Amino acid sequence: MIEFKSTPQAVGGVRWSTAAAGIKNSAPASSSPDVALMEIAACSNVAGVFTLNAFAAAPVIVAKRHLALLQKKASSGPIFCLINSGNANAGTGAAGLVAADTSCQSVSEQFAGEQHSVLPFSTGVIGESLAVQKITNVMPALADSLSEAAWDEAARAIMTTDTVPKIGSCELEIDGQSVVLTGIAKGAGMIKPNMATMLAFVATDALIAQDALTDLLQGAVNQSFNRITVDGDTSTNDACILAATGCSGVPINRGTGAWAKMQQAIDGLLIQLATAIIRDAEGATKFITIDVCGGASVNECLQVGYAIAESPLVKTAFFASDANWGRILAAIGRSGLSQLNIDAVEISLNGYCLCRNGGRVSDYDEQKASEIMAQSEIVLTIKLQRGSFSERLWTSDLSHDYVRINAEYRT
Repeated sequence: MIEFKSTPQAVGGVRWSTAAAGIKNSAPASSSPDVALMEIAACSNVAGVFTLNAFAAAPVIVAKRHLALLQKKASSGPIFCLINSGNANAGTGAAGLVAADTSCQSVSEQFAGEQHSVLPFSTGVIGESLAVQKITNVMPALADSLSEAAWDEAARAIMTTDTVPKIGSCELEIDGQSVVLTGIAKGAGMIKPNMATMLAFVATDALIAQDALTDLLQGAVNQSFNRITVDGDTSTNDACILAATGCSGVPINRGTGAWAKMQQAIDGLLIQLATAIIRDAEGATKFITIDVCGGASVNECLQVGYAIAESPLVKTAFFASDANWGRILAAIGRSGLSQLNIDAVEISLNGYCLCRNGGRVSDYDEQKASEIMAQSEIVLTIKLQRGSFSERLWTSDLSHDYVRINAEYRT
């Protein structure tokens, strides 16, 4: 059994530093940190997944280009991830690309490395020019303060509307040796994965080949970040990075027990980070797990799950603790499943069946249903009974505060 903790454990070959550059809301440089630098040891392998939003931010475009070069072993020195919060550098055209490149150049010059060894990431307001000079001004301080113990500080520096940092860590024993896996993430709104969502940076000291690392990451993302939604909005800046430094000397090869254990660990860690985003969703008061069972395919299960999870009527009913299960039934009905047998569908809350045979169960108890809806954590189970596939998603309710936070985001 792998134990996942919210206290970060240092990963050999990875160091972090943070600085207050004054990017968030044009705040003075003496305010909280809003820039983070991640240094990954030379000869490490790095995998990444990025947003599929057509308006991908400038740093996403540059990071994908640089990562492709790194995966061809075009660099022998350290690899860096440079992250700023408070400004997304998205919707900024050619000038945004120049800003992202300039940010990378400032890191490479500071460390006498190659520009493509730097992966840029940004999060914050869309459509505003990035004040690159503020980042370059703090580069010496970032370089001087790199530490293996700064995971927590980095998690806080990349936050925007988050109220708490998202951190996960675990230690595995593989063939009698210790392997560490640690990650951080940020995100609370504009959450609907279409590869990953928000920003996430995960590292292990295991020795993993490049193609294997990519497969491990993609498999884990599909079961975690690709299974959460707050508001149905896919960000322009989504990215998830997984690095393997090899500093432990423990190899992870396909088809071995070590491989299975590492996949389990990465899956579990990313689920912890993804669900932490839902628990901290903007204005959320409810953490909702949606299990769709008996679908004819994975896509069919997800189709139903997201129709429910992204319905404003369903989400506001959860916020009000209103057992208005008819909204759930309606969402299933409009999800687009062909030849849906409504008499076969069952809807349950925390194991209590509300609907079967096309309507409310004969012994339905409104008070019991309302008591379940009033709980802070709810499991909604949908049984389609038309196949053998099942999928799980996580979502939140929709509250007054969600509207307030997003209405005031730029003010």
